[in-house]
Amino acid sequence: MKLYIKQKVFSWGDKFAIKDESGQDIFFAKGEVFSFGKKLHIYDSFGIEVAFIHQKVFSFLPKFFIEINGQSFELVREFTFLKPKYSIRNLGWEIDGDFFGHEYSVTQHGGTVMRMSKEWFTWGDSYVIDISEPRDAILCLCIALGIDCIVATQNN
Repeated sequence: MKLYIKQKVFSWGDKFAIKDESGQDIFFAKGEVFSFGKKLHIYDSFGIEVAFIHQKVFSFLPKFFIEINGQSFELVREFTFLKPKYSIRNLGWEIDGDFFGHEYSVTQHGGTVMRMSKEWFTWGDSYVIDISEPRDAILCLCIALGIDCIVATQNN
């Protein structure tokens, strides 16, 4: 299953449109403008909130919490020198990236859960995520948006 994430450039706060392989809008994400730390709400195509991502503000390394249906997951950037490395603490998923931060892979016990790649030369951030199991789509989407938030926070 593939999802396409496109950031809306000229908007007040973070906004992302998420499309499926046929080009249909299936999710959208909207950030809170005046908040302490980054916060993103993810909605389905009917406008029902399906997930919430928020930053732990006072943390040595970037850390985001993902909440889906009452479950909480922790996306943490690990301390490394060259390659970006993240983990999902409550699942045991590991996330490795390349030096430029344009390619990521999520693995569990050596198997690929998701691949994420950032598209070059686009207005706003655009990602393609390839998900192995459709049941993990919302969590994988949240991981991709969380990584985008971490990269954006570090670049500012």
